[in-house]
Amino acid sequence: MTFSKKILHWYSENKRSLPWRTTTDPYNIWLSEIMLQQTRVAQGKPYYIKFIKHYPTVYDLANASEEEVLKLWQGLGYYSRARNLHFTSKKIVEEYNGQFPDTYEELMQLKGVGDYTASAIASISFNQPEPVVDGNVYRVLSRYFGIDIPINSSKGIAYFKNLARELLNHENIREYNQGIMEFGAIQCAPKKPLCLSCPLNETCIAYQTNSIDKYPAKLKKAKIKKRFFNYLVVLDNNGNTHLIKRSGQDIWRNLYEFPLLETKQEVSLNVVKQRLPEILTLQEPHLVYESSDKTVVHKLSHQHLYTKFWIVKTEDRLPNGLSAKELEKYPVPVLIEEFIKTLKNSYF
Repeated sequence: MTFSKKILHWYSENKRSLPWRTTTDPYNIWLSEIMLQQTRVAQGKPYYIKFIKHYPTVYDLANASEEEVLKLWQGLGYYSRARNLHFTSKKIVEEYNGQFPDTYEELMQLKGVGDYTASAIASISFNQPEPVVDGNVYRVLSRYFGIDIPINSSKGIAYFKNLARELLNHENIREYNQGIMEFGAIQCAPKKPLCLSCPLNETCIAYQTNSIDKYPAKLKKAKIKKRFFNYLVVLDNNGNTHLIKRSGQDIWRNLYEFPLLETKQEVSLNVVKQRLPEILTLQEPHLVYESSDKTVVHKLSHQHLYTKFWIVKTEDRLPNGLSAKELEKYPVPVLIEEFIKTLKNSYF
């Protein structure tokens, strides 16, 4: 039995029941694939169900506001995916009359769609002979064939793409592509792979040479950047506070947060008081204190945010002040969402 047939046989017996596997509709496949980028299935599944309920068609998603989409996405992370999702839905409606393009080349022209996603949609929705190469596929192929070319290098990306194309089962493209990804997620898992029961173990180089942990090879990651966030949580006598919409090309673009003082290192209460006028324009005397002496470390893929929340009480009436209930309407990063819960319990 060939490699691809073994994968297909394994998949027929072991595939998970997932909501996007009940259809080949490109809208559903696109939505699920965007959500599962850098996200585990267990985390992405409830978001997929929620999005399909709110936006059953690409027209519904296109007609929503970006703020609504970001709010529904809240907690899933990598928010550029949600912004691109919304942008692309409008493009599909306006330029393609609501019909997704059916070729890899055209799909690659859509914002937020890269090689893997274009290949997944083309093969699963349109049965096009395009191989998918995600993290699971890299792991399976590198272990089985004993390939130590770094998967995050230009050479590695090209090599594994060509290899995946050679192995593609043309008789059952969509099932094979889903099968090899599922195989990597369950059987050939990153940690504690199920090698003893693996149908490929007799010819798997990594297993036969006892070098499972060696694969896949990767180039050393870039150094993690440290940033220091000081959020100024303004509270007036009416119990209202204030949020600001993030802009620019930084993290969390178009999400909301409290006024922010970013510093090069952790700072004291005195420094916060001195620099307060840079961020806030308050006329009346105000009281500033830490909400907690604990620094919250929020870890993103390439940066760690060392965060403190400072309570700023003022006699001023905030002109655009928000009550506790109103705060729930705004899309915010998880870091802010968690603090809002504390704020509501302690100050409102």
